[in-house]
Amino acid sequence: MAAIGQGQLSTREYIVQLLKTKGSLSIKDLTEELGITVMAVRRHIQLLEKEKLISSETVRQSMGRPTAVYRLTEHAGSLFPHKYHSLTLELLDELSDQFGNSAVESLFEGRKNKMAHKYDQSMLGKGLTDRVLALAEIQNENGYMVEWEKINDDEFIIKENNCPIEQVATKYQHACQCELQLFQSLLGDAEVARTECLAKGGQRCTYSIKKKKEQ
Repeated sequence: MAAIGQGQLSTREYIVQLLKTKGSLSIKDLTEELGITVMAVRRHIQLLEKEKLISSETVRQSMGRPTAVYRLTEHAGSLFPHKYHSLTLELLDELSDQFGNSAVESLFEGRKNKMAHKYDQSMLGKGLTDRVLALAEIQNENGYMVEWEKINDDEFIIKENNCPIEQVATKYQHACQCELQLFQSLLGDAEVARTECLAKGGQRCTYSIKKKKEQ
């Protein structure tokens, strides 16, 4: 959200910008800044609280009764521009320039191993269906907007409609290979194949999962 005039923003957006630029504000502060009624400010505040974009805290005043002040929550961070992908790519490029592409690949391998260690326990004692469900939940928590489908007891499809590291993965596709290996590790007795990839121009990342046949 750019720092632009109130006339170009909705009241809701302007409240968010005020809290971002000025810090914690009371209803009185916001009423003075916005030039609207207390009732109108309260209505917008209630909506922003419902969306978990702001939270309140009661503070004591030097004189008079305690008053509530409002501040942005972590959820509101997504409303403002970030350059994380650009910075990450710059750092990976620098690493590659200095130490070669193998250093970048080693970085992705280390991340994969840490994630496997982190999530291994959640897979213990589960059948393939529950493992697939757990994996879908893990990826959803990490922002991949996952859908999964059970074809039968031995076959599943996972679709990732978003890739939080798409820009990185497009340039350094070893990240995609590490994700595939992570899935294979967490799903255990399953054959996992990627049939579509966002980083290679696909609509989404799609994985075919089939239970390994007993020898």
